Amino acid sequence: MDYRLRVATPADDGRQLAIYASTRADELALTGWPAEQCEAFVRQQHGAQQQHYARHFPRSVCQLIVVNGEDVAGRLWLDERGDRLHILDIALLPAWRGQGLGTRCLRALAEGGRRLSIQVETHNPARRLYERLGFVPEGEPQGLYQAMLRPALQPEECLP
Repeated sequence: MDYRLRVATPADDGRQLAIYASTRADELALTGWPAEQCEAFVRQQHGAQQQHYARHFPRSVCQLIVVNGEDVAGRLWLDERGDRLHILDIALLPAWRGQGLGTRCLRALAEGGRRLSIQVETHNPARRLYERLGFVPEGEPQGLYQAMLRPALQPEECLP
């Protein structure tokens, strides 16, 4: 499966909202809220996330993960931090999950020769993926979140 990253633009707001909504669908299904209330909540939370990233990580870049030249499969939001590349968010639409696309994106970042970091909820199932890719806890958990670090890959570890 071929993929590429492209910088998200304001024209992609609807796509970004759909990606974000897909990450909250399971928990919203438990609320019993009507569809309109769920949609309003997701819009509010998505807007808050966008504002937070813009305010606290002004140099960060949101990229869409594009598969087969046209299908938007997800997003990857990165922040340059001098000694590392910090992953603010990586999210795939449900149809693209479990196919190795997230793994490929993260491996490609690691092969760039940089250390990678991410904050992950301590009980998030994605944490197992990060651990398989060589991320290790960095410090003690802070509330619900654990900082994780992936050392830079050595040249012999890179895939052809």
